Amino acid sequence: MLSSQDTAAVHAQINREPRGALEVAHRCACGNPDVVTTAPRLDDGTPFPTMYYITCPKLAGAIGTLEANGVMREMSEELAADTELQAHYLAAHESYLADREALGHVEEIAGISAGGMPTRVKCLHVLVGHSLAKGPGVNPLGDNALAMLAEWGIETSCVEGSA
Repeated sequence: MLSSQDTAAVHAQINREPRGALEVAHRCACGNPDVVTTAPRLDDGTPFPTMYYITCPKLAGAIGTLEANGVMREMSEELAADTELQAHYLAAHESYLADREALGHVEEIAGISAGGMPTRVKCLHVLVGHSLAKGPGVNPLGDNALAMLAEWGIETSCVEGSA
């Protein structure tokens, strides 16, 4: 469960009460959450496949810039042409599914990960969230997107008024 301080930070980041947030999966340089682990079924019963949800607006914006610059298309083309990358991305998909299943079985999304895994790149936010939560070497395309964001960094808090 998120602490009250983390809940307040996430609320300020996303401008609403966090839904289904279970824990902080990763923290940004300022110490605030930037990725939360989300339940596979929200309190209202809605299936929610995005287990690692980006909350930091600076990170989300930087990832959105990558998406707007065609990085998803380029990564999908690379994936289609590289059998080794396909195998690693399939392993990332399977890892994601196993981790989400450990949080609870949701029949409506069984076998479906997120972000386009395992055959395409649909959402860099999901892939980066997965990489940040699990660390390097788990999701190769999330890791690649993070490498593209190497210049991204936060020297002050993402949430006004906090450390």
